[in-house]
Amino acid sequence: MSSTTLKKDYTERIVPALEKEFNYSSVMQVPRLTKIVINQGLGDATADKKIIETAINELTAITGQKAVATLSKKDISNFKVRKKMPIGVRVTLRRERMYEFLERLVRIALPRIRDFKGIESKLDGRGNYTLGITEQIIFPEINIDSISKLMGMNITFVTTAKTDEEGFALLKQFGLPFKR
Repeated sequence: MSSTTLKKDYTERIVPALEKEFNYSSVMQVPRLTKIVINQGLGDATADKKIIETAINELTAITGQKAVATLSKKDISNFKVRKKMPIGVRVTLRRERMYEFLERLVRIALPRIRDFKGIESKLDGRGNYTLGITEQIIFPEINIDSISKLMGMNITFVTTAKTDEEGFALLKQFGLPFKR
């Protein structure tokens, strides 16, 4: 199944379903998924510069788009952090790649989590959702033997929904396995 099928599914099945559920007067009122941001905070990178390179390569392999290092905004002596030091890695996916990634996440990666019972259903109040993943090895693109350290990540789904209720309905339609 390719990303275009998920996009087609959105226009053909999800839009009419949400339009009916929330009684929208126009198709343009139906919430859309605008982007997916994948972010890894790497506190250990202050001591070891290789961690950032490894994380960039892994995230690039998972998403199919080049990851960028995020830099610290200020000096924090307690954490041995200097301003503009790389302390994390992130990727922002839009359009085709976003749907492609969502498809792989729902169909392949999430079911690989041990003792998986569904994901938390708490949104941020504006219809966006952040999913925390503890290990990057749930993605088939990652070779378990070449891993030096397990790293988690946050995956944020940014939608145009005005309320959590609408955002939740949209993400549920996309196939995210929520608990309730």
